[in-house]
Amino acid sequence: MPLTPSSRSRHWDGTPHTPARRRALRVDATSPSRLLRIAQRSLCQACGNRIDWHPTPTQQTIPLHPAELPTALVPPPHRWHVASGVAHHADDAAPWCRIAHPALCPAHTLPQELPPALGALRRRLALHTRKLLDTGLFAPQQPDNEQTPAAPCRPARPVVQLLYSRYLAAQPIEDIRCVAQTLRRTRCPHPVLSPHSTPGKWTLLPAAPHHTRRQLALPAANIAVYNLGHLPYSEQMRWRTQRCPAHAAAHSAPDLALAEWDVFDPLLHHAFLVTRLPEASRPYR
Repeated sequence: MPLTPSSRSRHWDGTPHTPARRRALRVDATSPSRLLRIAQRSLCQACGNRIDWHPTPTQQTIPLHPAELPTALVPPPHRWHVASGVAHHADDAAPWCRIAHPALCPAHTLPQELPPALGALRRRLALHTRKLLDTGLFAPQQPDNEQTPAAPCRPARPVVQLLYSRYLAAQPIEDIRCVAQTLRRTRCPHPVLSPHSTPGKWTLLPAAPHHTRRQLALPAANIAVYNLGHLPYSEQMRWRTQRCPAHAAAHSAPDLALAEWDVFDPLLHHAFLVTRLPEASRPYR
């Protein structure tokens, strides 16, 4: 008796075949973080161990240890809690909490207030770092605040003024890349500085606009700042969210990476202070 070929709607044993419906991931409009992936996994540049980057309510990012720890083992100053993808530095009486990776990083000095249980966890991370070094899978890098900046004519990390605040960019102005996700689920390759949009202006501005006598003396009085204050509010928000003009108009596109802005502090970021304008923006003499 010839075998009857099975229908496409059923398996070989006669059970119905129900194809899985493909659902598109969407970002809710009220989400505090527009990241499609809440935690951005990365590796610590100092020890090579895995970390999870989470945004904070102040729009900054903090590296957290990927695993949760019992709250009783973590001192109150080191307790972090994640809610809706945002890390909060508070104690909500939960039995579990998170801890910042710098407190456990083997490349940093061990804080004196950590209990012995966290010291054992730090030793396990140090052992993993040693294995990575011995196998050649990891090479420690210097932190960004200790690297020597590039020539003053093209700042490696320029100071940008927008929305009445100053930020330190992670790369030169021309290399700031859009963080939105494309239809191919990759990061957008277009720069934020579009040739069809109004650029900013390089100007010499005081390093500390509200300097008082009680503050420490700064190494430079005037620094080169890429000023975007003359642009409309929507254009400044496009720079703050680090998006190209096309993805700035498409509000439904999620972010595939965090915006690479650091709140500028002239004392902490003194190594990146530039006292003269770039070559392209200097007036002719």
